[in-house]
Amino acid sequence: MSSIIFIEDTEFENEVLKAQQLVLVYFWAPWCGPCKLVSPSVESIADTYSDRLKVIKMEVDPNPESRAICKVEGVPALRLFNNGELIESLEGAIGKPKLQAMLEAHL
Repeated sequence: MSSIIFIEDTEFENEVLKAQQLVLVYFWAPWCGPCKLVSPSVESIADTYSDRLKVIKMEVDPNPESRAICKVEGVPALRLFNNGELIESLEGAIGKPKLQAMLEAHL
């Protein structure tokens, strides 16, 4: 069972901006080829760090408000928040080692 939480624009403020923990937001799209490569890494991260990290998955097309707040220009996109503040941004098909290194720097 995955530790990933699927949300929409209406939940973004409560689940991300008001969270009292580290939150990784993964923006994706079903038509995005590179997203299919990144998704397994994000799922693994969600399971591995579930005690210290909340992982949110948002589809870009139906969630334009959150996409704008996070300045997402392409997918896949990853945004790391700490206590509601954006602290790290990555876009493109990154590998699990790079994703882990980003998280380890903040955990």
